[in-house]
Amino acid sequence: MRRLLDADDPFFAAAWRRWVTTLVPLVWSAVEFWSGGPFWGVLFGGSGIYAAYVLLIKGPSGS
Repeated sequence: MRRLLDADDPFFAAAWRRWVTTLVPLVWSAVEFWSGGPFWGVLFGGSGIYAAYVLLIKGPSGS
């Protein structure tokens, strides 16, 4: 099954890539809220939270 964000992909083997993929949308969300774009802030915040869940909390399946 193809997932939107796959923690088992070899690209995410390095921990720094998982962290960057999580932090960039969260930082951009803060920039959008600060500049008055709540729609984009919520959108990027949601994608950052999803990335944090998939890549950092849930992590690779190890299979």
